[in-house]
Amino acid sequence: MSGRSGQDRHGRWADNAYVYDRDGRREGAFCIGDDVPVVVSSRRGGIWTAYGDKGIYGRHPESHGALAGWNSLGDAVWTPRTPFPAGPVHGLTGCTEGDRVWLAWYCPGGTYLSRITPSTGEVTTFRSPVTGIDGLAVRGGRAVFSRRDHGRPAVTLTRARLVGGALKVVAEERVAVPGPVVLRCGQGRDGVLWLRAGDSWGCVEA
Repeated sequence: MSGRSGQDRHGRWADNAYVYDRDGRREGAFCIGDDVPVVVSSRRGGIWTAYGDKGIYGRHPESHGALAGWNSLGDAVWTPRTPFPAGPVHGLTGCTEGDRVWLAWYCPGGTYLSRITPSTGEVTTFRSPVTGIDGLAVRGGRAVFSRRDHGRPAVTLTRARLVGGALKVVAEERVAVPGPVVLRCGQGRDGVLWLRAGDSWGCVEA
């Protein structure tokens, strides 16, 4: 996936998402919106995106909603039904938890996490207890967040629990990793946060 797309003189948006099979053969290509800092996939082949301000205030229709869900054919299958806090929204990171998806984003009012249940369309939004996050994993009522030390071999890990409808920090530590940590290094799936550091991957349980 490429984060940016553009329109040709006929108004068609350029492909910026590509689907490959297990053998590395390309099966399809389509446009997944414009200004896409976050993309995660679900167990059932769904694709979930969060957008930056250039997309939200740009021309691509699905980018306007700040968050979107797609199928592997490139059809938009989900957009938010409820409004977000006022002001520009920018995607930070995301993860999957079984069939549910979590997307993290911020606006002038703060940093938030939206939990989406695709089967029902239900969306629950929580205020994040941590700002500047670039990695997230969730399992049940537990979450782990990562914040990179840009260009350095270290991350800060913050653990939180869901208590009374709010996420509360329970622990925080700075962890050395094998190599420099880069932008969008965290990938969360089913309660495990995978972190890319240099040429290595490490994992942290939520």
